[in-house]
Amino acid sequence: MIYSAKDIASHFVAVFQKRREEITNLKLQKLLYYAQAWHLALYGTPLFRERIEAWIHGPVVPPVFQDFKQYGWQPIPVQKNAGLLSAHSEAHLKEVVRVYGKLGGPELERLTHHEDPWRDARKGLAPDEPSNRVITHEAMKKYYGARTNG
Repeated sequence: MIYSAKDIASHFVAVFQKRREEITNLKLQKLLYYAQAWHLALYGTPLFRERIEAWIHGPVVPPVFQDFKQYGWQPIPVQKNAGLLSAHSEAHLKEVVRVYGKLGGPELERLTHHEDPWRDARKGLAPDEPSNRVITHEAMKKYYGARTNG
């Protein structure tokens, strides 16, 4: 099943609120990116349908960014409950949180800046130059697929 990025974002926000841990829009954007990238690498299909763009501070899903931009660099406050996800999708997101959730937004930003999908999408741009270039499914699948154990 392919979800909306907003459904996946709501799930991440709910997970962090349940754990009584903060999540900012910056961190949320990177978790969405890793959830999509690893889903493509491991299962060959996208988790959500929206595009991911190579912005200055790393990968961003624009409609989700817009939903939470009012909070700036501050933690996202309590939101409505997330929609239901399949057991497979919940397990995938749980693993993304296990691996990346302990990192803060700035750490996740630095991590994405050292990985090919974001870097390749920004080739030729100055570090502070805005961009809406897409990080393609193919780029994510290739890069993270090469890092799987299978």
